[in-house]
Amino acid sequence: MQQIVRVLKSTGKWYQVLTKNGETLNCRLKGRFRLAGLSTTNPIAVGDEVIIADQRDEEGNALIIELVPRTNYIVRKSTNLSKQMQILAANIDRVYLMVTLHSPETHPAFIDRFLVAAESFRIPCTLLFNKIDQYDEDNLALVDYYSHIYSSIGYPCHKISTYEPSAFEFLKEEINGQQVMIGGHSGVGKSSLVNALDSEISARIGEISKAHHSGQHTTTFAEMYPLKSGGFIIDTPGIRAFGMIELEKEHLSHYFPEMREKMGECKFNNCKHLNEPHCAIKKAVEDGEIHDQRYANYWQMMNEDENETYRKNDF
Repeated sequence: MQQIVRVLKSTGKWYQVLTKNGETLNCRLKGRFRLAGLSTTNPIAVGDEVIIADQRDEEGNALIIELVPRTNYIVRKSTNLSKQMQILAANIDRVYLMVTLHSPETHPAFIDRFLVAAESFRIPCTLLFNKIDQYDEDNLALVDYYSHIYSSIGYPCHKISTYEPSAFEFLKEEINGQQVMIGGHSGVGKSSLVNALDSEISARIGEISKAHHSGQHTTTFAEMYPLKSGGFIIDTPGIRAFGMIELEKEHLSHYFPEMREKMGECKFNNCKHLNEPHCAIKKAVEDGEIHDQRYANYWQMMNEDENETYRKNDF
């Protein structure tokens, strides 16, 4: 009998799925499995629901025969110049972006690109500022500065340390009943947080590269874990850069909440908020109602050449 299962892990050719009765199975795709209208490096992603056939192959593996329609997914470009995309995860109720000020540094441009990707699929996002136990007063002040910018436009912000369980205890309640994803650069502590949330999870933890002050890529493929406290958490590979894909530039401002509120006040309906006269967005920047750093990152996204090697700045 065919059944719907949840994809826990995707390695490109093989998949691990969880059945509704708690059994984990290894699966492969039936034939040349392709998705209509999507040019992706991975037709099935972690978090997907798929239908498996009732029969097993000679080695006892199940066969994925159909993808259940997704509610959403989050993607990035697979390589610098590729027109293909990599689906990081699917059917996400909330995404948590982990941010660190150093070892490695998370640049505000990367944060804004990540938030735009989440907004484009209407996925709520929370920012987790990790490693606060390592910060001096200046660093803590900078965390508060960033937190003010993002919390003021509707993104919850939390200061945490994976060595202080009380700092992230709230996550267990938030994740219960949900399917969530953790994103960020390698080395920000994603796998450490996953392990800390559930002692039975043995996600691999990497050491910070001393030479480059960036994380080793210990999570090669995304993987989803059921938590004892309830819900599912998706640990993703470290994202070095985040190229925009599937986004039309004329719609980019719609994915900045503070701009979305004011764009109706612009004189021209097709205002791009760059050089047009009587632009409500530019006036809001001048008046301090929209943070100039956010606008600068918007301006950069609007003016970049999509064919350039966007990774050069680790954005």
